[in-house]
Amino acid sequence: MSRVVVVTGGTRGIGLGLAKAFLSLDCKVMICGRSSSSVVPVLEQLSALGQIHGIACDVAEPVQVQALWDAAVERFGRVDIWINNAGVMNSLVDFADAPTEEIGTVVDVNLLGAMYGAHVAFRGMREQQGGGFVYLMEGLGSGGEMRPFHTVYGATKYAVRYLAKALINEAKDTEVRVGSISPGIVVTDLLMDVYKDRPVEELDKAKKVFNILADNVDTVAPWIAERVLAARDNGTSITWLTKFTAFGRFATAAFNKRDLFAEAEA
Repeated sequence: MSRVVVVTGGTRGIGLGLAKAFLSLDCKVMICGRSSSSVVPVLEQLSALGQIHGIACDVAEPVQVQALWDAAVERFGRVDIWINNAGVMNSLVDFADAPTEEIGTVVDVNLLGAMYGAHVAFRGMREQQGGGFVYLMEGLGSGGEMRPFHTVYGATKYAVRYLAKALINEAKDTEVRVGSISPGIVVTDLLMDVYKDRPVEELDKAKKVFNILADNVDTVAPWIAERVLAARDNGTSITWLTKFTAFGRFATAAFNKRDLFAEAEA
């Protein structure tokens, strides 16, 4: 039976890549974006690939998140997999210089959005036959690592890991399973937009690291989608860029000259 997958933030970046990948694997897909103007073009683009639906949804608004669940159930009958993918990045400045409004936005989307999504999906799956799988998206900071100018984003992702662990524990005696996805560094507009107002030298330096550790959406998303569909256990952790892989890439960087940005522009 074709499985029903909800991907929040599915109109761009890794979310859009996941939507495409799940459609290619014969899933029914529900996406959301912040506005109808972001959702409609994607639905038109992907409609030929399979059964897809989408609505506008601000994941920081619990009523809208519930409406997303309800729309998926109305269209497809149930939700088997819910992926809390929606996320935003803070400006590359010290925490003390960060705009207060931006701090609120990053926390609202990355943390509250993940909480509201997990809350709605867990409750809905607990009430449907066969339960389902709720995934939380990790990122820089989830494991406690620190990087300059990433304080707000990293703090939200650190909290998301705690949320995932707590929900895995709560799901033990239910048919709901909770897991986490760590996509590594993926070349998306989310990654690159924060460098628009930074010195060119800083971007060039970042690109050197990205060309070692990062990957394109079309490489990472299908790999993740396959493992999401194969997962059966509560507590499943899907990690693209492990510490071992990262070490190997740095060790062979001098012999493996990748240029992800040239590929993206080609």
